[in-house]
Amino acid sequence: MQFSYRPMLLELRHPFRLATGSRTHTQAMLTTIRLGDHIGIGEAAMPPYYGETQETASAFLEMAARLLASPTSHLDNIDDLMRQVDAIAPGNNAAKAAVDIALHDLRGKISEKPLWQLLGTNPDQMPKTSFTLGMDTPAILRKKLSEATGFHLIKVKLGSADDRQIIRTIREVSDLPIYADANQGWHDRNAALELIHWLAEQQVQLIEQPTPKNDLDAAAWLTERSPLPIIADESFQRLSDLDRVANCFHGVNIKLMKCTGLSEGIQIAAAARARGLKLMVGCMTETSCGILAAATLAPLCDFADIDGCWLIQNNPFALPTLEEGRVVLPNEPGLGLSNA
Repeated sequence: MQFSYRPMLLELRHPFRLATGSRTHTQAMLTTIRLGDHIGIGEAAMPPYYGETQETASAFLEMAARLLASPTSHLDNIDDLMRQVDAIAPGNNAAKAAVDIALHDLRGKISEKPLWQLLGTNPDQMPKTSFTLGMDTPAILRKKLSEATGFHLIKVKLGSADDRQIIRTIREVSDLPIYADANQGWHDRNAALELIHWLAEQQVQLIEQPTPKNDLDAAAWLTERSPLPIIADESFQRLSDLDRVANCFHGVNIKLMKCTGLSEGIQIAAAARARGLKLMVGCMTETSCGILAAATLAPLCDFADIDGCWLIQNNPFALPTLEEGRVVLPNEPGLGLSNA
């Protein structure tokens, strides 16, 4: 297998502000794996708070290229191959996801089957996906809402003194259900619980990561009392974290860029369900490549937030199709990507 990669800077349509910071772009890497006449495409999207950069990804992917070029590397067992990729070096989860996604896309193309079919997920069980609003002024929030064409759910970033005003602004112009993501921004558990009860009255459906990621006691306290599902995001990265967080949240958010890709994402979904947890599939700001990969996992989940490619302005691929607020899984081989 011939492996290559190139850096890309994903430019956001609007500055993206949340409780832990703000950014105008996201570093990314696009990967390709060629085998004969077939090419698989993958992606690493690397927001700054997870510590990966184009430089760290390049160093890791150079080592991955040598592994993939080995005569013993083949597509018969991607799970086993990804275990070898994972063992190259710790961390580098998004870079590993870029390898995993490209391998899965390649396998689908060689098999002449859509990836969702190879993974055994059912497009008819696709949940609606949300459209994400970062923290902003009322005027900009209204503008962002006007761009949410085709979406039937809103996700909003909270975690500041303006939380209630943000929700009120949305409710002035939209009655769509809301997912709220505090991004670790709530530090007073009693105040957080009071706010959650108010949010439930505003047709908010769930709360992501209300408390600091390492404060599992606070998360468990809220989970026990909350009228809404509490979903772990920053507190939960990979399958190895599941035992630590399972009793502290109602569910977990699977992001391919956190968990090294689809191989482990599928394993997380099965293990979390076995523990009775709810499942959400999420994303970073990504191109259609990462989003369609996440969409193949979405039918296994209760909630979806896979809108990243709609939040950037230089997506090199065509946008996925939306129907009734749901991402449509393509019937073309592999991911079904096409150029913009």
